[in-house]
Amino acid sequence: MQSTFTRATLALLALVGFATGGWACFLPGSFYLDFPGFRSGWVSADGPFNEHLVRDVGAMFLALGVVAAGALVLKTTGAARLAGSAWLVFSVPHTIYHLAHLHVLQPVDQALNAVGLTAGALAALVVVLMPGRRRAPAPVPAQ
Repeated sequence: MQSTFTRATLALLALVGFATGGWACFLPGSFYLDFPGFRSGWVSADGPFNEHLVRDVGAMFLALGVVAAGALVLKTTGAARLAGSAWLVFSVPHTIYHLAHLHVLQPVDQALNAVGLTAGALAALVVVLMPGRRRAPAPVPAQ
């Protein structure tokens, strides 16, 4: 059985996967120019537009969203660990890349990137390491 925190984290990961993935997959030009939406230019600051690459990244985010949503539906710790592992495999190299290339962004965007990406990787790690509820020990039968 998944803990409430794990379920909330999986829901957040699914939401991020579906929102980011849908945007990149179906509106790649807008994603390239406008991501993350409240401060634009995070993607475009790092190189020229490549529609194929942006759509592929969108499809990957959608797939991760499906895995997280599936784990929510299945409600098992194994499914949560699998979803967390998938997000972790993506998030760690993604975060490392962006932390090494923060210089292309303005200082406030550097901070938002560092905090947001690190938080995402840590959320995935927590889902992997602590997905379940602790069960109370079984009562000892009276003799």
